[in-house]
Amino acid sequence: MQVHAIPAFTDNYIWTLIEANRAAVVDPGDAAPVLAFLAERELQLAAILITHHHPDHIGGVPELLRHYEVPVYGPADEAQRIGTLSHRLHDGDELDVLGLRLQVLAVPGHTLGHIAYHCASAIGTGLLLCGDTLFSAGCGRLFEGTPEQMYASLARLAALPPATQVFCTHEYTLSNLAFAQTVEPDNVDVAAHLAQVRTWRHQGRISLPSTLELERRINPFLRTAEPAVRTAAERYAGHALPTETAVFAALRRWKDGFRPT
Repeated sequence: MQVHAIPAFTDNYIWTLIEANRAAVVDPGDAAPVLAFLAERELQLAAILITHHHPDHIGGVPELLRHYEVPVYGPADEAQRIGTLSHRLHDGDELDVLGLRLQVLAVPGHTLGHIAYHCASAIGTGLLLCGDTLFSAGCGRLFEGTPEQMYASLARLAALPPATQVFCTHEYTLSNLAFAQTVEPDNVDVAAHLAQVRTWRHQGRISLPSTLELERRINPFLRTAEPAVRTAAERYAGHALPTETAVFAALRRWKDGFRPT
């Protein structure tokens, strides 16, 4: 099994699972780069996986279906907003794609019906296709859900095995790390990874996938129990934050208005 990133728009990645001459694509917001990639590699599209309904994640599906008659898997709770789903998925469902057994995890917050796909045995370390819920050093905006929902969703993902590779769908890592360093200026892991990602991006390399083990060390949204993170969030909020959920909510509001210098 190989996993390849197809760039789309300005910062999207359409993750492509490849087994022999067959491929499955995740959140194809644009069909053109997918069709070009499949033709170049002489691959046959076998399935489409959707995490949530936003246009930059589903916009290319109708065009792909004009070229390939394949199943489209996605969140049952967003079926009316997606329209092309052939398989409506709920929390706890399992599906076989290219020989992988994927488990469906409901992770509301970014959108109310957002799902992620997890396989504990894929690529040796395990694989998590998490859409716009968990980013490297960050998390998705709360367009529909509540802080409580997103906090619970992130905690659920963080509880997966540490070696799990995290395949999120945007190249936001540099700006997220800038925020993480603002929150925790003394975090040596954040500083080291920021330097690494700057080098990678200068070389034209992508910053993903990450791992859950790394995210637990660098991602402020997974570190709400850390005293330094709580102190920074309380300083921003201007008052005490009695729970980790409150710390998370303050961090998310802070990040919404944050601009790297």
